[in-house]
Amino acid sequence: RAADLETEKIMLAVANREKERWLRTEDAEKFPCKELRTIDQLWLKYSRGKFGISVQQKIYQSLGGTREYNGDVWWGSMGDRVGWRQGGQWLAYSDINFSQTAPSGHLPATGGRVGSGFVFIGYFPPVQTCRV
Repeated sequence: RAADLETEKIMLAVANREKERWLRTEDAEKFPCKELRTIDQLWLKYSRGKFGISVQQKIYQSLGGTREYNGDVWWGSMGDRVGWRQGGQWLAYSDINFSQTAPSGHLPATGGRVGSGFVFIGYFPPVQTCRV
């Protein structure tokens, strides 16, 4: 949990959105590649490749995800695959599994409610172009 909250803190600071405590679409679109790569590398290193932005991105792409958001096509499948949904219901942030037993790609899951759009870092447009 501490690593996830630290990820959120860093992302908000980089985007200068600490006061608001959430990222807008334009913040996601402009998020610097260097910081995305650093966040991803740390998640990969300390989870032994199980968690990270690039892990989420691979899952996202395997489900047919593109730069254009289409929740009807893939969002529920993404939630099911990484364990953000159970029985068709989105988990509250307090119910997220912060252990190594979580499904691959489960973390980072920064933000309040995992089903909300700003929490899925792998969807950030720069992830597509930054080679995360």
